[in-house]
Amino acid sequence: MPTQPPDPLIVGWDIGGAHLKACVTRGGEVVDVAQWACPLWQGLDQLDRVLQRAHARWPMLQDAPGRVAHAVTMSGEMVDAFAHREDGVQRIATRLAQTLHGAVRLYAGDLGWIAPADATRHWERIASANWLATAQHAAAVFGDGVLIDVGSTTTDLIAFAGGRVLTASRSDHDRLASGELIYQGVVRTPLCALARRIMFRGRSLNVMNEWFATTADVYRLTGELDPTHDQQPSADGQPKDRVATQQRLARMVGLDARDASDEAWQGFAQAWRDEQVNEIAGQLARVVDADAALPAATGAEAHPRFSSTAAAATPPAGTIVTAGCGAFLVAAVAARVAALAGWPCRAYGSEVARIAITDGRTSSDDKVAWAQVCAPSIAVASLLARERG
Repeated sequence: MPTQPPDPLIVGWDIGGAHLKACVTRGGEVVDVAQWACPLWQGLDQLDRVLQRAHARWPMLQDAPGRVAHAVTMSGEMVDAFAHREDGVQRIATRLAQTLHGAVRLYAGDLGWIAPADATRHWERIASANWLATAQHAAAVFGDGVLIDVGSTTTDLIAFAGGRVLTASRSDHDRLASGELIYQGVVRTPLCALARRIMFRGRSLNVMNEWFATTADVYRLTGELDPTHDQQPSADGQPKDRVATQQRLARMVGLDARDASDEAWQGFAQAWRDEQVNEIAGQLARVVDADAALPAATGAEAHPRFSSTAAAATPPAGTIVTAGCGAFLVAAVAARVAALAGWPCRAYGSEVARIAITDGRTSSDDKVAWAQVCAPSIAVASLLARERG
């Protein structure tokens, strides 16, 4: 009997401004997933370098291009290496079409899938749509809920109900207005962006508005940031050990690491953590309140869970889907929003993504962990696979 040909591969790509995230899927299951640092603001040669690393990891992508399709989303078009976002979308799309083996399709949200040759015509829908792909995938699995994706640089807060994303926003500009996009993450955000004043040893102090330290320093000290997700250089280019990390934090309030104890610096890191959790929680309350009023959400009476002032006794009616390398913050964030009382948290990596049995290269646990971080790449691969049947 003739041998059944293997299922085609669908590769998901999320081209960011600081990282490239990618996965290989077969039959709707994630075979492998990875993230590479990719400082795209330094030029497209950085993308070329990372694509070479991806092809070295997955040589099968070049062996049978007729069996490979590429699903692409991006946010890297906004880096200052490009004249404007349209230029960024067009140049990234062209480079991918030239480099990848197999059909390339660009995710354009409500428009569906766009060929690279048409990227310029539809650039506004292609630009920074990765959050929408993740939210659509989560909505398809859980129906009602909210996606909280805390990444290295940004946080997305997206409500969904009835299996569809609720927000009418489709641009970063609009999402900044609604609170659905917070330009804060757990690795790259300068600490001076988190607070104007901060508590240290019982005193409230003005913050030095310099790029002395980043959120990675905070979560390195709290022990919550996975070292494998800490891929960006430190603010001063120095090591990431405890002493160097404390020194960067100390500069934020005009001190040196030697001026306080390890315990004091640990408490200082916790103060910065509290500031970030409070900011994300405040924006999350804004998002769920706004989505309660949308006619498509059938009104606040039918969906009291979408109000931050809803009674804590409201029975659980939705799911919090967590994603990103900062998902460790979500429980603390959700606890500050009364409307979400009783809602269970479900991890995108383990309960939305479908992970294939280990192939010997990467353990299933590692794939689940990286799927959590690389959610948009898995989402676009999964959405394209679903469309293709």
